[in-house]
Amino acid sequence: MILKKTWAKILLISWLYNLKCLSPFRYLVLYYVLLYGTTFIAQDTGMDNIGPFTFNAVRFFVGFLAITPLVIIFELKNFKSELKLDKKTFVIYAFLIGLSLFLGSALQQVALLYTDVANAAFFTIFYVPMVPIIIYLFGKKSIHWSVWPSVFLCLIGGYLLTNFYDATVRLGDTLVILGALFWSTHIIFTGIIISKYNLPFTIGLIQTLVVAFLSFLIGIFYEEFIWSNILMEIYSILYAGILSGGFAFVLQIYAQKNITPAPAAIIFSLEGVFATVAAWFILNQVLDINNILGCFFILCGVLLSQLLPLIKRTKI
Repeated sequence: MILKKTWAKILLISWLYNLKCLSPFRYLVLYYVLLYGTTFIAQDTGMDNIGPFTFNAVRFFVGFLAITPLVIIFELKNFKSELKLDKKTFVIYAFLIGLSLFLGSALQQVALLYTDVANAAFFTIFYVPMVPIIIYLFGKKSIHWSVWPSVFLCLIGGYLLTNFYDATVRLGDTLVILGALFWSTHIIFTGIIISKYNLPFTIGLIQTLVVAFLSFLIGIFYEEFIWSNILMEIYSILYAGILSGGFAFVLQIYAQKNITPAPAAIIFSLEGVFATVAAWFILNQVLDINNILGCFFILCGVLLSQLLPLIKRTKI
């Protein structure tokens, strides 16, 4: 128990120190990652009686309902002025954001059936080095050399974190890594659309509706929507839906108005630390020494890919 608390303090202190150095919006983003990181617990426990797509469908529909009043109050009057120039581009990017969120959250949710919360959380932050690579491949923007050693460190960390002797765990970890690709496109598309349209609540509303609808379509064919079972998971659904599926993603969109995609990714990756600490204390999912080293290497890779370019820019 003492070792558990010690590692929790070390992870939190080191990450809060680095977060302090990165952005004036650190408190806003810290609230986001706290909400989303601890939501891994709700995602894990919320599937005791329902399937992953049922959980996501109800979760994101609850998020949609939570954001709707905010859109009506704060942004409805701005629709004409914000969308008068190019509605088509807004609709395309809003759908791409929703599709990316659906694919990332679906793969992550299904993976939690097979792997631990800590594995899911830390493999999810693989999207951090993926962001600049994708921007380089499709946006033709230069890529900093630090991305490549970062990828190498993440691969070492992934090797130490996963259990190659358990096929079930390997499947879960693979699904999370695949999902990280779509989390990275979600970060990128959000950065693009929020730079053109000042409608963060509306974007959040659309993406939650897209995820809820697509999750329902798949869930209706492969799972059972039983109201009594859904009610048994109501607390997990409300936490994941209102605080994470709704407000946390809106906070992400709002924060990205002020920071570029790559630095945003490192700040958002704090979710892995909160999820792991929460899993230790709530679910008693304690990591062994190899798992801890794997988390350490992944964190080092994430920090390396983002801090080195920032240091160079500061010197200039």
